[in-house]
Amino acid sequence: MSNADDDNIDLGGDDGDAGADSKKKKGAGFAMLLPNLLKFVAIGLGAIVVVITISVITVNIVIGSGKSQTTVPENDAYVGTKPTYSIFSALPVIRTNTKDIPPYSVVVEMFLGYDLNNATAATELTSRLVELQDFTRNYFSNKFHVDLQPDKEETLKNDLMEKMNRLLNTAKIRAIYFKQLSTMEM
Repeated sequence: MSNADDDNIDLGGDDGDAGADSKKKKGAGFAMLLPNLLKFVAIGLGAIVVVITISVITVNIVIGSGKSQTTVPENDAYVGTKPTYSIFSALPVIRTNTKDIPPYSVVVEMFLGYDLNNATAATELTSRLVELQDFTRNYFSNKFHVDLQPDKEETLKNDLMEKMNRLLNTAKIRAIYFKQLSTMEM
């Protein structure tokens, strides 16, 4: 029986020493839980820092120092914003034939762009409407079919604009817009 007295087995009895031991065990459990909790918080914060660092580095590589996938040619047409023009739309549809043999029929409907709110330009364009119509008809009748192809349209517009500006006194045409430019073999 002396063995049974030494084991200190508590079978539901209320002993003063047993209550002190259980309080120590509860405090010791929380003390053991706190370092584990701090360890998981530190691991989580470390993972967040690593993910953010990798994201920032990746974005900087892609945007900052990475080579662009598309290249835009260095051309004045791509620099800045395009200006806004007033539009002269009183020119009628012009029908003529090309210099080709056999000739092609050409139908042109175009608008002229001039400086915004330039009343003198609008007045001059209106007063010279018949001259502009005749000039345009004559211009297209002196062209060949191959000169009127879509791949040569910018060159055609620039040449036409330059020649029209020589015809005008004070007004300056800044842009030409084709609503219709079509050729058809006769």
